[in-house]
Amino acid sequence: MRKQTLLTMLSVLVAVSILLTACGSAAPAPVSAPTDVPLSGTISVSGAFALYPMMTVWAEEFQKIHPDVQFDVQGGGAGKGMTDTISKAVDIGMISRKIKDEETAKGIFWVAVTKDAVFPLVSASNPVAADLIAKGITKETFNKIFITGEIKTWGEAVGKPEIKDEIHVYTRSDSAGAADIWAQFAGGKVQADILTTAIGVNGEPALVDTVIKDPLGIGFSNLNSVFDVSNGKLVPGGLIPPIDANGNGAVDGADEYYQSKTDAVAAVSSGKYPSPPSRFENLATLGKPDGLKLAFITWILTDGQKYLDAAGYVPLTPDQQTESLNKLK
Repeated sequence: MRKQTLLTMLSVLVAVSILLTACGSAAPAPVSAPTDVPLSGTISVSGAFALYPMMTVWAEEFQKIHPDVQFDVQGGGAGKGMTDTISKAVDIGMISRKIKDEETAKGIFWVAVTKDAVFPLVSASNPVAADLIAKGITKETFNKIFITGEIKTWGEAVGKPEIKDEIHVYTRSDSAGAADIWAQFAGGKVQADILTTAIGVNGEPALVDTVIKDPLGIGFSNLNSVFDVSNGKLVPGGLIPPIDANGNGAVDGADEYYQSKTDAVAAVSSGKYPSPPSRFENLATLGKPDGLKLAFITWILTDGQKYLDAAGYVPLTPDQQTESLNKLK
């Protein structure tokens, strides 16, 4: 059972902390959430696979401070997180895309908590892997592969029409923020704009595994799924085809070809990796959060930001942090 008096005290302390941060000039310094008020209760969370690993870290660290708070954290995709939040099946939804107008009309409140990105993925056994690494793929070519279907072979994709190997396009069969963001990058607007003939796979881990095992496959996945968590290298058997951002037909070094999580995170953080497919990760609640939900989300936006780097996520800038904190007032 929640301790209402203690939570009220916490809310006051949080408000004071936010106000002090917002009053500073220039770039405000990160603030800390109060941790000396004991909390208890249960927080249920579901949603985006992109944010799931980070949420498990946040839950574990918050529980160290407040051992009487219990967590139920589940993946399932951004669509599930939104549906669960609207239906009150969970307290907090993890949403790896922009919140839609129809969702805010249903009472959804949201704040950005970190930044992430979606990357294209092919098998390291792809028959034109060497060409992909040397030339990259332009945004126009991604459009013709994923949206219009005009490019059907790997030879067409790299300018070698004599190569007739058919491209196998994979997408998510469940509602996913990654699919929405990738569709937007490739010239569509929503997940449904990806080819109807694309092979749908349920869940991010399964999509990554399926693409890696198919030498002719191409798909997409989140930063923390295409790189091995334990060593920061590309998942075994995978290859991120470089995005030829400037369209010059050549891969211009580390700015376009990412082989390590460190390089990828740095590119997203600095803005070198395009947006989309880089994007903010959001937490959603039905109505403005209060009580235990408010305490946890405020902690994520303050003390919780220090855990992002180690987990391979991009922290909010001080201005972005303050903007999210001000929304909670």
